[in-house]
Amino acid sequence: MSSLADDFTSQQFTNGYELVNGVQMNAENPKFFHIPPDVLKHQIQEGFFLEVRIDSPRFSVHEGADAMCTCPVCNGEATKPVLGHDHPASLVLLPPQNIPSRGWGEDFWIQVVDIDDTTIKGRVDNPLAETRLHGIEQNSELLCTLDHVLAIHPSHRLDMVSSMTPEQVKELTEWLASLQPE
Repeated sequence: MSSLADDFTSQQFTNGYELVNGVQMNAENPKFFHIPPDVLKHQIQEGFFLEVRIDSPRFSVHEGADAMCTCPVCNGEATKPVLGHDHPASLVLLPPQNIPSRGWGEDFWIQVVDIDDTTIKGRVDNPLAETRLHGIEQNSELLCTLDHVLAIHPSHRLDMVSSMTPEQVKELTEWLASLQPE
């Protein structure tokens, strides 16, 4: 029987798409690209909603656009737009979406169906605009690692904090304090 980690390493998407490593993105741009700290990631359980991103270096900015554009989330410069979904579709009724496929990156929500140490199996919980290019559809399952987690849905805050040990609460408090400007 293969493990989630083994299955993750054999997972492939079409057209050069890959899951974006949030830890790496945070290291490259810590002022604007925020991710949950490890102390929160280690509280992830089955049923939680997690935000991940898929992107491909194969596609660039849409024709006629400037080489760089402004990210609507962080107001920083980006090489191409990233589509996003504010909430999982199973939590918020979404209007029909008719977004043309352009090869952009896309942030979306998955619901955890299994977790093993640092590898997560999740069910996609958004209709994706770029499905034609990467092959991921709403309700399909994919694998990611804790490094790919960009956000944990706010609806899980109470569950996370209430399951923490005193040492973990202290670690979370120290992380929150580090976010305050000096």
